[in-house]
Amino acid sequence: MQIESLAIADVKLLTPRVFADGRGWFSETWNARTLAIVGIEATFVQDNQAFSAAAGTVRGLHFQRAPHAQDKLVRVLAGAVLDVAVDIRPGSPTFGQHVAVELSAENHRQLWVPKGFAHGYRTLTAATVMAYKVTAFYAPAADAGILWNDPDLAIDWGPDAAAALLSDKDQRMPRLREIA
Repeated sequence: MQIESLAIADVKLLTPRVFADGRGWFSETWNARTLAIVGIEATFVQDNQAFSAAAGTVRGLHFQRAPHAQDKLVRVLAGAVLDVAVDIRPGSPTFGQHVAVELSAENHRQLWVPKGFAHGYRTLTAATVMAYKVTAFYAPAADAGILWNDPDLAIDWGPDAAAALLSDKDQRMPRLREIA
């Protein structure tokens, strides 16, 4: 597995090896021993899956507050997304900064989003299916988020971001400076 640190070093891009032949392909998407070597040690307690019918759907930027904060391992099972992680760790030298990567069913990439980051994505194709493993159970009282297009974050969601499809909840999220 290829493991890359991104502009915010605690966020990792994982690209598993894909073994293909005439039948299709096989890939090992998680190996605790391999990831422990680079400091990723996780016990996953819940797997989540999300389907987005239309391209341009935005989900996020979501996180859970302590003590229910979650590490996430995110990947795309069908379609493609622009996946974003925003550093919301108080006192972090990269607080308020983000990383964005394209994840797709074709490129097999996965994003490791550690605790202390808000996470969201925009679908680049119709019929996109996301899967993510988390290290803490969903806790409604700890559920929180940041406005996806907070101008202070300056996330480039793409050329047609103004037409993004969002839930009512995601449209009403506070800006980062309101929660920090």
